[in-house]
Amino acid sequence: MRQNVAIAFCQKNYDTMSNNWNYQPLTHQEQEKADALLPVCGGISPIPELLMRRGVSTPEEAVGFFSPSLDDLHDPFLMPDMDKAVNRLNRAMGAKERIMIYGDYDVDGTTAVALVYKYLQNYYSNIEYYIPTRYEEGYGISRKSIEYAAENDVKLVVVLDCGIKAIDEIAYAKQLGIDFIICDHHVPDEELPPAVAILNPKMPGSPYPCPHLSGCGVGFKFMQGFAKSNGLGNHNELDSLLDLVAVSIAADIVPIVGENRIMAYHGLRRLNSNPNLGLRSIIRLCKLTNKDITISDVIFKIGPRINASGRMQSGMEAVGLLVTRDLHDAYQRGAEIDQYNKDRKELDKKITDEANELIENNVNIVHGKRSIVIYNKNWHKGIIGIVASRLTELYYKPSVVLTYANGMATGSSRSVQGFDIYSAVNSTRHLLENFGGHTYAVGLSLKEENIPEFSKLFEEYVVKHIQPNQLCPQLDIDADISFADISPELTTWLKKFNPFGPGNQKPVFRTRNVFDFGTSKLVGKNMEHIKLELEDDSTSRVISAIAFNMAPYFEHIHAHKPIDICYTIEQNKHHHTESIQLMIKDIRISKSEQD
Repeated sequence: MRQNVAIAFCQKNYDTMSNNWNYQPLTHQEQEKADALLPVCGGISPIPELLMRRGVSTPEEAVGFFSPSLDDLHDPFLMPDMDKAVNRLNRAMGAKERIMIYGDYDVDGTTAVALVYKYLQNYYSNIEYYIPTRYEEGYGISRKSIEYAAENDVKLVVVLDCGIKAIDEIAYAKQLGIDFIICDHHVPDEELPPAVAILNPKMPGSPYPCPHLSGCGVGFKFMQGFAKSNGLGNHNELDSLLDLVAVSIAADIVPIVGENRIMAYHGLRRLNSNPNLGLRSIIRLCKLTNKDITISDVIFKIGPRINASGRMQSGMEAVGLLVTRDLHDAYQRGAEIDQYNKDRKELDKKITDEANELIENNVNIVHGKRSIVIYNKNWHKGIIGIVASRLTELYYKPSVVLTYANGMATGSSRSVQGFDIYSAVNSTRHLLENFGGHTYAVGLSLKEENIPEFSKLFEEYVVKHIQPNQLCPQLDIDADISFADISPELTTWLKKFNPFGPGNQKPVFRTRNVFDFGTSKLVGKNMEHIKLELEDDSTSRVISAIAFNMAPYFEHIHAHKPIDICYTIEQNKHHHTESIQLMIKDIRISKSEQD
């Protein structure tokens, strides 16, 4: 069987694809602030430096960072149109109007719909939910859904995680006597849809302090506003839904800072203690029961299973799982969605292999170019976003993957760190039928005959705007330390930095002039990894480490020559005992050795 092209590419380009190491020591003024933080950090260095790099510069801020409080969530009425949205919802409920909760078919959309539907069900029964099909209706608000709403006497639609560009569709709904409240977090255009209210923290001029909410997060703020306007003091009913918000934050890869970090922190606590029945069934299928579930677990295990429903079948099934109140039903629905995920994995591998083969056989797709645009009309629409992510990771270029659906070339794009792919796609908007998304991920559709011109203009924009440091992976280093600094006390404080994600990544450390203790060895099916035991001059302790896919360095290391390493500090649990292990992110030959 042909070796995966991605692995082969990485091996052939090992040196050229190495990371840029970025480390900027604290200024004198910053160091003074860091020193003032030391007492609230147990006197453990380098915790104050890590806080400073996360914008935490006072003891009061440090206390709030380590103990996120729901009391620090922002007033929902700081968001423009919140009063209009709440008033219209209250009026609909008072008049006993039929309400439809509508959302996108991905994790963010389905968790948002589940949250709003579950919360309102506590107070109102004339309500239903609707998720469009990816293949018949496509992304956003469909005319089919509007006609369904009209036929079923729906008077108000609360739309989540989409809708900010649905100008014609909402105008059509308005003609039919249907009002819309939009809860979205995608970048708006200058022209806005004629909705009765638009809740979007990215609206130009918005004073809302947290502009990077997930779609589900916007839905949560709407329900907060509804609760506040009606004097609903039982906060537990709403706070109990934060597990859904945490899943959306992780899966949609929004910055885990400020309000997002508070919601993610408490949502993870709920996920680990008393998750909703649907999530409980997914947790069991992922074999995460009685384990400490992290943001990483949501990204790689829980999220893909929820997403698989919308990719392979219908997002309605994901919402059905997340709102069920019957444990047996939850396990049955969870098993069905788990099978969708297995089917998705098979398709994912097949299409990724085909994409790699297409590039391998047509070197002009990547050779001499700063971007990738590929098209195969037979690829499964539900998988192309995953394939775009894999190509971006492999070639480190902004990537667009297109297939054919409903008479259009439909695609997903993904970007590299620091490059705004939304602006790149926006520069070709005259060729597009529809598009929308974020800085790092955009969905789009266009006529098949426009693909060559789109590829040309997209590449031209990337060439003009991408910066040299965005052309290869960046490794941001939080602190320079020696092995003497690594202790159980340090790892205890590092745990308090959870939850990790964009804006609060797991701290990365650098240690220079490290040597093999003499027992390091190659491991893995193809001997591609190095299991290390390392030492430096600061202590007599030997530190265990693992370096995945770094076998080319083994000969140098085994010869007891010095290396510099970048790594995260992990705790391994084995038979109720914990040990420290370094997860090596990159290796360099020490400068003293090079000299």
